[in-house]
Amino acid sequence: MAHPRLRPVTPPTLAASPSLISPLKLGALLLLAAPVVLGRAEAGPAAISILGALVQWAPLIFRGFLLNLLVSVLAMAIGTALGIGLGLLASSLLAPVRAAAWLVTQFFRNAPWLVLLFYCMFLLPFELHFFGLTLPLPDWSKATIGLALPVMANVAEIVRGAVQSIDYGQWEAAKALSLTRMQTWRLVILPQCVKRMLPPWMSLYAVLTMATPLISIVGVQDAMAMVRAALTSDGRPELLIPIYVMLLGWFFLYCYPIARWTQALERRYAVLT
Repeated sequence: MAHPRLRPVTPPTLAASPSLISPLKLGALLLLAAPVVLGRAEAGPAAISILGALVQWAPLIFRGFLLNLLVSVLAMAIGTALGIGLGLLASSLLAPVRAAAWLVTQFFRNAPWLVLLFYCMFLLPFELHFFGLTLPLPDWSKATIGLALPVMANVAEIVRGAVQSIDYGQWEAAKALSLTRMQTWRLVILPQCVKRMLPPWMSLYAVLTMATPLISIVGVQDAMAMVRAALTSDGRPELLIPIYVMLLGWFFLYCYPIARWTQALERRYAVLT
């Protein structure tokens, strides 16, 4: 019989706490843990050596990954500068200019990126001569030009679509204010186009970054080339999947925030009709 002064003690219950792990953090943890898990599944007792091999080769592969990012940034910058001019020409009042801009845009937009890379690698010279100066043209710079060409065409199409999305009343209002056509472009049209161009431009950059491993096919020593060199030097088949998953994780961690930022900009700058 229980003592009247003693009360039964109930065990404390743990309150369900909300999850604090964001999808980006969860994906990063899974991608970072996947090489170790896959290495254990394939190598068995040699799990420590799999992890040690990844740590050993990670600095070299990351150096190649930085080259991928450098090529993507330069190709995007060159393609954007050329694409804006081409897109504005596609919106010209002169029919021959519009036709020529449309032809160039459609040609490079629908050409396979790998074919353009091969053309630039084999047709461009190894060095350039200017006023007695010799400037070397390394493989990665020619690959950058090869990737900048399709970027140029896609940016031109983005610019043309943004210009055509501006209501014609904006042009009439600028004309009523006695603005010249150049002033209309600079003060009225282009500021509105930038907001509409930014989300697809960022999406194009993410696609370009994920396409940069193509440059390894034409001989550029990027991250993919470093991975193949590591696999050849190590000579261990069980390292194949973990090392590629590690590289995939780096691309994911770089491109996923860009995709999320693009979605946020699309919601912010959505055009209400």
